[in-house]
Amino acid sequence: MAVACAFLIWGTLPLYMRALDSVSPVEIMVHRMVWACLFTFALLAFKRQLGNVIAVLRQPRAVAWLLASATMISLNWFIYVWAVAERQVVEASLGYFINPLVSVALGVLLLGEKLNRWQSLAVGFAVAGVIWLTLLVGRLPWIALVLAFSFAFYGFIRKRVAVDAITGLHVETLLLLPFAIAYLLWRGASGAFFSQGGAIGALLIGAGIFTAIPLMSFAFGVRRVSLSTVGVMQYLAPSLQLLTAVVLFAEPFVLQQGVGFGLIWIALAIYAFDGLSRHRRVVPVAVQCAEAVAPVKDAAARVE
Repeated sequence: MAVACAFLIWGTLPLYMRALDSVSPVEIMVHRMVWACLFTFALLAFKRQLGNVIAVLRQPRAVAWLLASATMISLNWFIYVWAVAERQVVEASLGYFINPLVSVALGVLLLGEKLNRWQSLAVGFAVAGVIWLTLLVGRLPWIALVLAFSFAFYGFIRKRVAVDAITGLHVETLLLLPFAIAYLLWRGASGAFFSQGGAIGALLIGAGIFTAIPLMSFAFGVRRVSLSTVGVMQYLAPSLQLLTAVVLFAEPFVLQQGVGFGLIWIALAIYAFDGLSRHRRVVPVAVQCAEAVAPVKDAAARVE
């Protein structure tokens, strides 16, 4: 349920961002940083876990990694908000469709991981889809690529730091807080928070909270459901974004675009099939190992 909640919030986020249409993408991103930082601070204080933050800040290596991840997620936030403002939600949704395959590619390029034949086929279809869309519009779908690569790098970097989701997000926003405050001071009273009324101010505060909640929900729920379930559910967010763009925002989505998206959906289907197949092979082996070890444990207990 928590994982589904996270993907539902991410999937409907364009509706929230469209309500902030009168605010610049930079200012929205800055407010997301500030209010997410304050919100996570309050949560950590309530849970009496502020010591976790101090422990992380005493580790220069961890701080360096979290500064890098903060840069990646800030870039992701900015491009996403800009895409919504520029009526490019269809292309933004494409970025989150191809994100899992970009993560696979990073594993190959940066970690030397090997692709099996199904994964190679999936990457091939995804590349074909991106090439098709590039030829169709005469340019690289750079919004989708920046969103996909920035979020994939964010995940890659966060795996390098042994820190829980709330503490990690708080430290990330805390590291960028001086820049955010400097921007808000520079904008002063002309900023949207003060100049556009209480409703916009409340929405800007809410943007920070809605930044933190899905990340925490995902971190909480992912430990309680199978990896295969998460793998299938992760496509809920871009699917909702695409539906929102076409049905509610009336963004164009022609047959030729459908061909490019179709190639990427085939890639995702192959990738999901491979993941489910490997998961089903691993589970019986784990059960057999547990059954084999159980008699040994019983015998040892009797000896004791």
